Amino acid sequence: MKILITGGAGFIGSHLVDRLMLHGHEVRVLDDLSAGSTENIERWLDNERFEFVRGDMRDPDVSEEAVEGMEAVFHLAANPEVRIGSQSPELLYETNVGVTHNLLEAVKGSDVKYLVFTSSSTIYGEADVIPTPEDYAPLEPISVYGGAKLAAEALISGYAHTFGFRALIFRLANIIGERSNHGVIYDFINKLRKNPEELEILGDGTQRKSYLHVSDTVEGMLHIFEHFRGSDKTVDFYNLGNDDWVTVLEIAEIVSNEMGLSPEFNFTGGVDGGRGWKGDVKFMRLDIKKAKNTGWRPGLSSYGAVSRTVRELL
Repeated sequence: MKILITGGAGFIGSHLVDRLMLHGHEVRVLDDLSAGSTENIERWLDNERFEFVRGDMRDPDVSEEAVEGMEAVFHLAANPEVRIGSQSPELLYETNVGVTHNLLEAVKGSDVKYLVFTSSSTIYGEADVIPTPEDYAPLEPISVYGGAKLAAEALISGYAHTFGFRALIFRLANIIGERSNHGVIYDFINKLRKNPEELEILGDGTQRKSYLHVSDTVEGMLHIFEHFRGSDKTVDFYNLGNDDWVTVLEIAEIVSNEMGLSPEFNFTGGVDGGRGWKGDVKFMRLDIKKAKNTGWRPGLSSYGAVSRTVRELL
């Protein structure tokens, strides 16, 4: 297939590029390099099946040119930082909702048959049901980031039903692994490199969440995409996560052990009952039965994914 990946020089996007190129597809990457790097896709830059386009999707013309000749679009371009929502909500709107709207306007007049979107577990907010299934309601995000992802989901669904393309939406748990440049593991490693004697931990350390390694994420996305193509759904939703979960304190211990350190843990206490920041969902584990029913399984547990990620980042 001819596939466009927005945000394809970023963390998850570049791993998706690797897998699609190895499978023989023609891949075009659109990225403004605000969060990504050409180093992540360097191995493909001279390949005749690969094209890199640097562009800011806040300009509608950029998306219109990028979708030309494409059969499928994997839309991963977004600001990945949940915490920025309390400081710059307008930026999250521009880089999550605004760019999605521009892309949809381009897709509706093109030959694109499939749009795949990476949404987030944050759209569920503080779910009363854990593990949380795809049909959980009401959806009540507690962060601007989660609200922006939910708004993008709604736009995609509306456009797909109206303009005749099909859309697959993945609600992702915390995705970790090589090339990640934000998140709790990345932060802990950098803090301990600066001061091996102590580690500041945002919140009270009891926050408990599910983690999925990026290799399992990409495998799941492509496996379920093929399953979706064989279905009759116009729009479908899948959680991608893990069956277990770990606390922030346990992650701190894993990182410290992998680095051969025994730092003193200093908890900030956090906000709103021990959260790391305003809008931080304290407990998150997704129900992944629907994804597993397609034949996909995560290869690494949350614990295994955290340990492997620490070694990769080190």
